[in-house]
Amino acid sequence: MNKDLLTDFEAQWVPQINTYLDENMQTVSNQAQLTAAMRYSVLAGGKRLRPILSLAVLTVFGCEITPANLRASVALELMHTYSLIHDDLPAMDNDNLRRGQPTSHVKFGEDLAILAGDALQPLAFQWLADSDLPADQVAAMTLGLAQAAGPTGMVAGQVADVKGAGHQLPLAALQQLHREKTGALIHYAVLSGLIQAQVPTNQRAAYLEFADAFGLAFQIYDDILDVTSTPAQLGKQTHKDAGEHKNTYPGLLGLDGANAALTAAVTHAQQALAQAAGPDNTLLAAFLTYFTN
Repeated sequence: MNKDLLTDFEAQWVPQINTYLDENMQTVSNQAQLTAAMRYSVLAGGKRLRPILSLAVLTVFGCEITPANLRASVALELMHTYSLIHDDLPAMDNDNLRRGQPTSHVKFGEDLAILAGDALQPLAFQWLADSDLPADQVAAMTLGLAQAAGPTGMVAGQVADVKGAGHQLPLAALQQLHREKTGALIHYAVLSGLIQAQVPTNQRAAYLEFADAFGLAFQIYDDILDVTSTPAQLGKQTHKDAGEHKNTYPGLLGLDGANAALTAAVTHAQQALAQAAGPDNTLLAAFLTYFTN
């Protein structure tokens, strides 16, 4: 795994994603406060991991990344940001810090934060619809994103997370929770790239298996960092999960067990890529260096 390859790819595309978001969110609403709240959370920073994954798939398959590809891929960041705004709300995780800044409801009030999230979700579908990609690709991505974000995906995982607090879930249920809450949008990020790269359906399975293993590793790693890091390092409150009796991998397996589960998930992702037929997947493998920090 080549960490420099990922670093270089991020250096190429993260600034372009940030610029695109900044320029295209200046007039998203005729309500100045709503626009300000939407822009505040979207432009607060972050790894831009999900659109970067989509663009990496396109790159692996030798596709030129057009403005239409960029718009459709960046749309996922709008959906992700909506989920963060709502996840931080007092009725959910009640977080006051996100990416080192006050969360949306702290900055703008709970009412406007909810509405900013509500606006970002359909805006993601709008950017897909008006991206100028072929209609069949737009339809496939719209379906995939709706499934990933909706009642059998991210929202289902959030329900399981909220309702599961206070009693310990078995490992299989914890894996399902995070497959939905965190993994679903990562699965879609890879799927979106495969759709845009016109990869035949029967050649996608190994890449989607990689996506699912990566998503699981991502959540385990996040759980570990919540235990081992400081708010200054993460840009958000730490040790909250244990205090609120949330279900986490360190809480269920202990820190050593969580690290072993992380290693297993990374190995699974590597094995999936090794089975993927076609192009050189070195760039996608480089994403696994994220867990060596």
